Amino acid sequence: MGRPKGWIAERTGRAPMRSPGRPQVNQRLIKQAFWERIAGGLSSEDAAQVCGISQPLGPRWFREAGGMAPMTLSPPTGRYLSFSEREEIALLRVQQCGVREIARRLERSPSTISRELRRNAATRGGTLQYRATVAQWKAERAAERPKVAKLAQNTRLRGYVQERLSGTVLDIQGKPIPGPKVPWKGRRHGRRADRRWGTSWSPEQISRRLQLDFPDDASMQVSHEAIYQALYVQGRGALRRELSACLRTGRALRVPRARTGQRSKPFITPELMISERPPEVADRAVPGHWEGDLIIGLNSSAIGTLVERTTRFTMLLNLPPMVGHGSAVRVKNGPALAGHGAAAVRDAIAAKIATLPEQLGKSLTWDQGAEMAQHAQLRIETGLAIYFCDPRSPWQRGTNENTNGLLRQYFPKGTDMSRYGERELDAVAATLNGRPRKTLEWKTPAEALDLLLSNARPTDVATTP
Repeated sequence: MGRPKGWIAERTGRAPMRSPGRPQVNQRLIKQAFWERIAGGLSSEDAAQVCGISQPLGPRWFREAGGMAPMTLSPPTGRYLSFSEREEIALLRVQQCGVREIARRLERSPSTISRELRRNAATRGGTLQYRATVAQWKAERAAERPKVAKLAQNTRLRGYVQERLSGTVLDIQGKPIPGPKVPWKGRRHGRRADRRWGTSWSPEQISRRLQLDFPDDASMQVSHEAIYQALYVQGRGALRRELSACLRTGRALRVPRARTGQRSKPFITPELMISERPPEVADRAVPGHWEGDLIIGLNSSAIGTLVERTTRFTMLLNLPPMVGHGSAVRVKNGPALAGHGAAAVRDAIAAKIATLPEQLGKSLTWDQGAEMAQHAQLRIETGLAIYFCDPRSPWQRGTNENTNGLLRQYFPKGTDMSRYGERELDAVAATLNGRPRKTLEWKTPAEALDLLLSNARPTDVATTP
């Protein structure tokens, strides 16, 4: 004979709850710790590992929440029972302690303990048994206060917001211009890819404009944060997620501010920064100090540039795409098939430096790009002392930036760099090296380099008396 229908509600005073599976131990505190790590700049995988949960679970939480913390990171107030108190209740209950004895030890009201034992008891076994993990899970589920979003229930307001986000672009005669057809892939647009055309007001612009257009209508007011949540948080049911493509960033998920501010790479240490570079590099008196960078083209193609600081002598690195680029299945943590990964750049620089006299290979200054992650191996192979510029400081490699501007005459933006091989790149470099420069008193970089090499004297060898 089974249990009568409705016995759980009768015994516990609460409607049955749908179980999502085995309740986790104090998941609220784990989630709070997870989002604190996210706010600190960690990736979802790293934050999950630090918090002791499986790595696939972290990205799932991040994706479901749209990159936004779904709860306050501050601990709950003492008004509610904590997980440790529920553990103490379970232990005292096993020891046959009464309700008033438990309340006295926890310094709580007896009615609080009685209500806790009744409402949050485990019912799966057909009896009321108190377990701390189940009780914590039930308390968290009961504390949820689902509220229908304002944009979801107000059709007029939702239409206004959607029109300002994704409204059609019109010409001067009022005719619509559809723009490029861009499918929604659930992720941010790529480099130099087509963007969806729309009115593309920012959420803050929409929110502020509502206050001007409907100053006396409270139902037509919404904060910019509510618009962001409607776009990014799953289950809000207000705005379609693909409308996030109309935002200026085009992000499919929000990115914590600490992560967007992270620019330094884990392979860069203080002794490698440009501030530690010898003074002889800055005054350009001694040749052999180089600056380098990549010029990115269409379809993630690239070429590398090396410029000698004293003579402005230029060398170009051929970085052809690897086999399988654009067709093979991408392998996580695999090589960069576009051809300008760390290993490819290291080998290209080493091959070019090997063609120079030994006295011309003193140092190399680069920006903080991931393509220089194998700088230690490059230093071993070539003997180059490698330094990195400060974040967002391209002027610290001014010679290289100026040379890249000259190279854009031959490789304008949007050029597929993979069309050119070693022969074409050497020809362009020779053309630049044969062009007279005002800063060299109208000598060419090739002539200036030849003059320095011919005037260089061998280093005196110290002899002992």
